[in-house]
Amino acid sequence: MSSSTRPPEAAGEDAGERRLWRLRIGLVAAYLLLAHLASAGDDPRWAALALFDIALLVLLRPLLQPRALAWLLLAALGAALWWLAGTAHVWPLLLAVPVAFVAFVGFGFARTLRAGSVPLVTRIVAALDGVPADALEPGVRDYARRVTLAWAVLLFALALFDLAMALLASRVQWSWLANIGDYVVIGGFMLAEFAWRKHRFPGRHRSFLDFLRRMAALGPGFWRTVAAP
Repeated sequence: MSSSTRPPEAAGEDAGERRLWRLRIGLVAAYLLLAHLASAGDDPRWAALALFDIALLVLLRPLLQPRALAWLLLAALGAALWWLAGTAHVWPLLLAVPVAFVAFVGFGFARTLRAGSVPLVTRIVAALDGVPADALEPGVRDYARRVTLAWAVLLFALALFDLAMALLASRVQWSWLANIGDYVVIGGFMLAEFAWRKHRFPGRHRSFLDFLRRMAALGPGFWRTVAAP
């Protein structure tokens, strides 16, 4: 159904979801900048701001609805971080963020590999093709399952690496490796997997940019629920 024929309430919901995703992307970018400034300057105040940014990111949906409990929780976290900004206790919390985030996303992939569940990448491929998951070609289904497993392994490995860097490296080294290096590795894996996929299944994609456009066209509602059990 085209956007021009969709019910007004559905179109409004999609617009709200898109705004939510744009805000989340902005908050992630702000966190990366704040965390790096904190580490480069050895400044716990920037570290506290980076953690407050994460609190905003986690609570964003209920804050926008708005829900009083979410705002009260944000105020309490802000007060706690204000106190922590004057202590060294803020650093372990900041160092834990990449570990927790990457492990959480890895778990999103891994949980869909359970018996009776549809692997996450299979769900995405089926949505891109506009067919049920069981209607995909067997070779495509098998490949999508293997890619789901590969993503889970990669993300859990990155989480362990981030933990090791948090324990062993300087804060500046940690920031470059965890806050920036993680995304370089993830982006490189995406490009390498896409190149192999074009070779393995010729004709399914025109280009990487076209693939990203089609992924974005699935809409924020799809991405909000794609890793559900």
